[in-house]
Amino acid sequence: MGRPPHSTSEPEDSSAPLTPTPHDHELPSKADDDAFDAVSEAIQKYKPAITQIGLGGVVGYCSGCAAKTIGKAIALLSGVVFIGVQSAVYTGYVDVDWDKVKEDVIEEIDTDGDGEITTSDFLTYWRKLKKILTNKVPSASGFSLGFLYGLDS
Repeated sequence: MGRPPHSTSEPEDSSAPLTPTPHDHELPSKADDDAFDAVSEAIQKYKPAITQIGLGGVVGYCSGCAAKTIGKAIALLSGVVFIGVQSAVYTGYVDVDWDKVKEDVIEEIDTDGDGEITTSDFLTYWRKLKKILTNKVPSASGFSLGFLYGLDS
């Protein structure tokens, strides 16, 4: 029985260089790499939009990422508090009027006074937040898009 075809008894070619050559670190040319070409074309195509997004888009993205993280932390804390309070209610240690809690929360959050939390209220809070975060920021035109992208990432 012979050796498998992939196995050889000959030593490996020692003439191959073990250290990188100067050509190993060259950027691929446009003809060599289709992905590189696609990125270059996209950058050229969207150059006006990229220029407009600028600083506003970058700080918007960072703010969106931060808002997402802060929102998760607030949700976690709120959930832990609710679990603790509801456990105390269930075991009879405290009594909570959840209808009163709901009324008080809506009264604090409701900006248009209609007694409900609606998209109008969210828009009011968004406008206030955007006004604060874009105050005196040069080229803040891309902020909203960057913020949404940061929330989604």
